[in-house]
Amino acid sequence: MRVVRRGLHRKMQAMALFLVRGRHWEEEVMKRTANDPSPLRQGNRRVFLAAALSGAALLPGRGLAAVPLRFGTTPVFLNEQIGLLDRWQRLLEARLDRPVRFVQRGSYREIVDLLLGDGVEAAWLCGHPLVLHESRLSVVAVPRYQGAPLYRSHLIVPAADASTRQVSDLRGRVFAYSDPLSNSGFLVPRAEIAGIGANPASFFRRSFFTFSHRKVVDAVRAGLADGGAVDGYVWDTIAAQQPASVAGLRVAWRSAPHGFPPVVSRLNWAAAEARQLGDALRGMSAEAEGRAILERLNIDGFEEPRAGQFDSIRALLRVSERSGP
Repeated sequence: MRVVRRGLHRKMQAMALFLVRGRHWEEEVMKRTANDPSPLRQGNRRVFLAAALSGAALLPGRGLAAVPLRFGTTPVFLNEQIGLLDRWQRLLEARLDRPVRFVQRGSYREIVDLLLGDGVEAAWLCGHPLVLHESRLSVVAVPRYQGAPLYRSHLIVPAADASTRQVSDLRGRVFAYSDPLSNSGFLVPRAEIAGIGANPASFFRRSFFTFSHRKVVDAVRAGLADGGAVDGYVWDTIAAQQPASVAGLRVAWRSAPHGFPPVVSRLNWAAAEARQLGDALRGMSAEAEGRAILERLNIDGFEEPRAGQFDSIRALLRVSERSGP
């Protein structure tokens, strides 16, 4: 019995170590304990995994440091940035003195569901879902871009289209949106259409979602759409880092500025931990590695949220809602 307990304890320690770091821990743990006499070695794997999952955050002496901070991201912003996320993860872990796991999903809806269901503690989100769920979400920090915590929506079209000057010029054409919960990639063009008294649901001959600003760019460039709405910050970043990806396209229209997509947390997360994350993000500009990551992200840094910062998005939402589903 004593041997079994020792084997279980070793397995739970190894499992917790790899679980919180987000690695392929199951194979590694089984390899490391190949000579373990515990019945768990040959027993039901579901029991083994359940034991590790339940005990990972309860190891003696680890406390909060053993509990990973889960940070949600989507390809709406961060696309093809796996190496950068690894660097960002290491920096945050050093600053927070706890494991950090980036939880990536394919849409804002999935990340919002995780936030509201306590599946993640924080996420880099858009202002649109923040406004929709502001009674349950809190702003931790806001990126500063080109000197201000603001950005714009861009209407992009093929460079050969010299006549399009605004969204309304694309009536009856094919249009690419990024995400149903994106401000720049959905709410802004929808409000523009509603603002001229038209029905956004029938304004275009066809419209579709790509669930990534980068893929909106790709869709318009490939001729799958006559135009699309993208985050101006993402457009600028792609144009600066991968100029060939925007060749043959132009920005036909830019919206008014809106509050930059913030890092948010669920409201029921411990306030002290949320402040610690905010401090870590705001402190990135004070160290070399942090500045290098910010440069790759193409933002100046992070700052405290400002009063009324997302009021313009609330106004767009009211206009959009009056136009119907």
